[in-house]
Amino acid sequence: MVEGENLNEVVNLVTKTIISASDASIPKSGLSFPKNRKPWWNKYCTDTNRDQRRAWNVFRRHPTLANQRAKSIARWARRKSERGHWIKFVSGINSSATAKEMWDNVRRACGIYPEKRISCLRKNGQEVRNISEMVDALAEAFASICSASNYTEPFLTHKNCTERIKLRFQTTKHLSYNTDLTIFELHTALSVIKHTSPGPDEIVGKHAFIIPIPKPGKDPQDPLNYRPIALTSCMCKLFERIVNVRLVHILEKNEYISPFQNGFRKSRSTIDNLMSLETDIRVAFLKRNNLVSIFFDIYKAYDRTWRYGIMKNLYDLGFRGNLPIFVQNFLKQRFFRVRLRNTYSNIFCQEEGVPQGCVLSVTLFILAINPILSVIPQTVQKNLYVDDLHISCYARNMQLIERQLQTAINNIVEWSNKSVFTISAQKTICIHFCKRPLHPDPELFLSGVPIRFQDNYKFLGIVFDKRLTFLPHTASLLKRCLRSLNILRTLSNTSWGADRSCLLRVYRSIIRSMIDYGSVVYGSARPPYLKRLDYVHHQAIRLCLGAFRTSPIPSLYAEAFEPSLSSRRDKLSLSYYFRILSNDNHPLRGTLLNGNNNRLFNARPSCIPHFGLRMRNILPDTFHDIKVHTNDFCGHPPWMENSISYINPFRNFTKSDSNNSVLISLFNQHRQFYQSYQPVFTDGSKSLNHVGCAYFTNGHIISYKLHSFTSVFSSEITAVYFALKYIDVHDIRKSILYTDSMSLLESLRSSSTRNPLIKEIKDFYRHLLSKGARILFS
Repeated sequence: MVEGENLNEVVNLVTKTIISASDASIPKSGLSFPKNRKPWWNKYCTDTNRDQRRAWNVFRRHPTLANQRAKSIARWARRKSERGHWIKFVSGINSSATAKEMWDNVRRACGIYPEKRISCLRKNGQEVRNISEMVDALAEAFASICSASNYTEPFLTHKNCTERIKLRFQTTKHLSYNTDLTIFELHTALSVIKHTSPGPDEIVGKHAFIIPIPKPGKDPQDPLNYRPIALTSCMCKLFERIVNVRLVHILEKNEYISPFQNGFRKSRSTIDNLMSLETDIRVAFLKRNNLVSIFFDIYKAYDRTWRYGIMKNLYDLGFRGNLPIFVQNFLKQRFFRVRLRNTYSNIFCQEEGVPQGCVLSVTLFILAINPILSVIPQTVQKNLYVDDLHISCYARNMQLIERQLQTAINNIVEWSNKSVFTISAQKTICIHFCKRPLHPDPELFLSGVPIRFQDNYKFLGIVFDKRLTFLPHTASLLKRCLRSLNILRTLSNTSWGADRSCLLRVYRSIIRSMIDYGSVVYGSARPPYLKRLDYVHHQAIRLCLGAFRTSPIPSLYAEAFEPSLSSRRDKLSLSYYFRILSNDNHPLRGTLLNGNNNRLFNARPSCIPHFGLRMRNILPDTFHDIKVHTNDFCGHPPWMENSISYINPFRNFTKSDSNNSVLISLFNQHRQFYQSYQPVFTDGSKSLNHVGCAYFTNGHIISYKLHSFTSVFSSEITAVYFALKYIDVHDIRKSILYTDSMSLLESLRSSSTRNPLIKEIKDFYRHLLSKGARILFS
C-alpha cells in the first residue's frame, strides 16, 4: 500500500518501482538482430566448404580437376543437407506438437516470417536507407496525418468556436457505471486477454509505441502507406478493456448505437451488411425494379476523427461522472514513438484521431460516426460496418432513384463536413444492379464530382456484380484457393511429411475458411458456379489423406469426417438464420419473418428467392412451428458478478478409481453438514425419440416431456429451471440443488456463457436471492 497526498506522485512512485523491479529481473535484448543462419547447415557442409576453398586456392596457382571435384562435392553436401533438414522439418509438423509450434512451422515452411524488414523509404523524393532516418520519416508521416492542419479552414473556425464550450462531466448523482472497479471485472478482463506485444512501461498509458504495418497492394516505400498500430502499456490495456465493457453495455442497453451499425457488436458481423444488400437486390429483381448501390470510402477515418466531437456525443447521450472523464483524459495529450526493430524515433504528438490498436478506439470511433445514419432518408436503405458505409435504393423509375440517392449523398456530405470526415470521391463506387441493361445509369455527384459506375465491386470481401451471379467472386475465390493448395502440396508427401490430422487442420484453417466466409450470401448463386469450388475441396482432402485420384468422393468424406461444400453451406446458413431470429433488435429479423413476397417468388421460379425463403425451403416442416428463444445480449451489468459457485464433495475423487462405499460416505457427510437445506435432485435424459427432465424433493417426482430436438444439456438446464420455479412457488428459504452434469455447473460458474437458458437461470437465481432465499448448487 502506497499513501500520499498527491495522486500523481503516488502513481509515479508505483511506476518507477515496477520498472526498477522489471529491469532487475527481466533480461533485455540487444540493439540489433542476430544474422540469419541457415538451419540446414551442419559440420559436413562446413568441411566440404573448407575443402572447396582450399582447392580453389590451389587451382589459382596450379589448375587441376581437383577444384571442380571439390566444388561438386560441396554442392552435393549442401543439397543433401537441405533436403534432409526439410524432410525432418516438415515431418515434425504432427499432432504431438502444440498448436503454436505447428502454425509457426507452417508459416516458416511457406516463407512467412513475423517481421518484414523495411529496406528503403522515400522522403521528399529522396531514398532513405538509414534505419534512424526511416523511423523518423514514418513518425513524421503519422504525425502529419493526425494533425489538425489537415482540417479545412471553415471547419477550423467551427472547431475553435465549439471547443471554447467546456464539457462538464462532473456530477453528484450516483450512476451505476461509475462505481468502483471490482475484482470480478479484473478477473473477466484477464481471462479474455491475449499474448500481445507490450508497450511502454507505464501505468497512465499516454505514450505508445507505433508499429508500422504495410498496407497490402500499396507502395512500401511511401511512409503514408503504412498502418500505425499503437502498443500501449499492459496495465493501460487492462484498464481500457474494463472501461470499454462498461461503455458498450450502456450504449447497447439504451440503444444509443444505430441498429444498422454492425461493426464490433455482439451477434453482429460483416455478413449482416452483405446479407442486407443481397436481400434488397433479390427483392428488386423479383419486382423487376432497378437497384443502385453506393459504396463510400472515408479517407483516414481513424486518424482524423475529431476528439471533441466524440466527447460531445457522450455528453449529449447523458454520460456523466468518472467514465466519460476517463475517456476524456485518455484522448488528451497522446504521444508516440515509431519502433522499427530495436530502433525508436523521436517523440511526436498525436493531435487528433483515435489511436489504432487500443481497446477503446473502435467504440469511440463508432460513437463518432454513428450520427451519419440519422441524416440518410428513410426511403434509402443503409448499412454501416465501422467506417464502411453503403446506401442503396430500388424502384422502377430511375429518376426517382436518382433523386433519392442524390438527397442522401448531399446529406452525408453536409454531415461529414461538420464532423471533419473526408469522403474520397475517387474511391467511392456505384453499381447499377439490373437483370437487363434497359435503363441508363443515373448521374450522381459527390461534392460536384461524378461518381464512377462499375460492373463489379468487392465489398467486405465479397465481389458483387451487376447481375448478382457471383461468378466473379467464385472465380476469384477459386484462384486464391488453388494458390493456397500449394501449402498442402509442400507439407505432404508419400513417404514423409506432416501427418493427416495436421494437414486437415491446415486445410480447415487456411483454405476452407476462405470458402466458408460469405457462403451464406454467395451460396444463392447458380449450382454450376458453386460446383467449381468442389474441385478445391476434393483435391485438398486427397492431399491430406494421401488418397488416389480414383478414390470415390463419398469415401473421402467419410475418411476425413468432412461434409460436402453444399451441406456445409446449408449448415452455416441455418446457423446464421437462427442467430438472426434469436436477436429481437436485428434489422434483418423482420425481413426473414416477412412472407409478403413468398407467393410472388413461387410464381416466378426464375428469380432466386431471398435468404429467408431459401432457409424455409431447406427446413423440414417440423421446424416451422418451433419458437426460437431470443437472447438479451446486454441484460446483466458487467460490474456485477454473474457467476454461481457450486459445491463438489467429490472433487478429490474419481468414480472409476473410488469405491462406492467411499463415495456414499462422503455424500452422507456432505448432507449432514447441510442438513438444514432442503435437497432437490434434478436430472435430464434423452433417448432415440424422447427427451425429458425431472426433479425430486420431499418424496415427490415432477417430470416434464420436452421437444424431441432438445439436447441432453438443455434438458439438464430445464430441470434446474423448473426446480427453481418449485422453490419460488413453495417459498423454500434454504435449499440445495443436486445435478450430475458437471458441464452445467461449470456453465453456471462461468461469466462468459452465451446460452440463453443459463442466463435465465442466473436471472431467476438473483431474483430468488433478492427475496431472501438461500440456494446452493452441488
